[in-house]
Amino acid sequence: MELLCTERVSPGSERAKAGPTPAAAADPVLLRRRVLDNLLRTEESYAVTANYFGTVQTEITPHMRRVVAEWMLEVCEDQNCQEEVFTLAMSYLDRFLSTCTVGKSQLQLLGTACLLLASKLREPSSRGLPADLLVFYTANSITISDLCSWELLVLSKLKWDVAGVTAHDFLPLLISRLPLRGGRVTSEMVQRHAQTFITVAVRDYEFTLYSASTLAACSIAAALRGLELDGHLPRLHELTGIDLDCLQTCLEQIEELVQGLIERVVSVPNGQSREASGWTPPPTQDKPHNNAATPTDVRDVHF
Repeated sequence: MELLCTERVSPGSERAKAGPTPAAAADPVLLRRRVLDNLLRTEESYAVTANYFGTVQTEITPHMRRVVAEWMLEVCEDQNCQEEVFTLAMSYLDRFLSTCTVGKSQLQLLGTACLLLASKLREPSSRGLPADLLVFYTANSITISDLCSWELLVLSKLKWDVAGVTAHDFLPLLISRLPLRGGRVTSEMVQRHAQTFITVAVRDYEFTLYSASTLAACSIAAALRGLELDGHLPRLHELTGIDLDCLQTCLEQIEELVQGLIERVVSVPNGQSREASGWTPPPTQDKPHNNAATPTDVRDVHF
């Protein structure tokens, strides 16, 4: 039997005119308990379990990591990437930094390579971030040749194991098992706010030592509390098996971090922070993302 597909779509064909292929509908099979158990068991393989600053890394600091993380997030927001792209890229960056020493001048190049890889894995319909566009975002401080070389370097150091588990993967599995009784607060609303908390937390190195499931569970609890509901920490403890005190500590850190960020955002006029940091707008181009869902603005989150 010949399984090779030789179909080609010409620019003038009806299929080409129909636009992008729609995303697949949600599969209830992916919400089964065995999927959650598999993720809980697998996440340990992608965790950073030790502080790599001062041991593996001698030049870069947590502040430098945060600066690069904020730049990576701005690129993802400008290109309307899926939420998972930034989180997965930061996972690659932390895993690489925990095993391989880099210099200060190489950190942005590493972040760019991680963005390139993560977008290839998590963007729908193969709409990964173009290499030349990523080079532009670095103000042409790197070349496409540099980026391709570091892409292979990152892959080799990660042993080509790039299908990592992130906190975003746990959200639908945990939210679907919480007693949300409808009303004004929906599971989609909780997930959207939790995604924002994950994005905010991933930028800070102190949350790197928490597992993906811990960060997901506490982001959900913070979202529920922000929406004036019970955080359901005991239920999240039952679902994940994570120590209740650990969940409480992580939850308090997330709420403190987000509250401080909201206060800074409110006190700074729109656009001023980007102009002050020398932000360069991307080149004009159309990149439709019908299924993209960027993180909720932190100003929409209330405590």
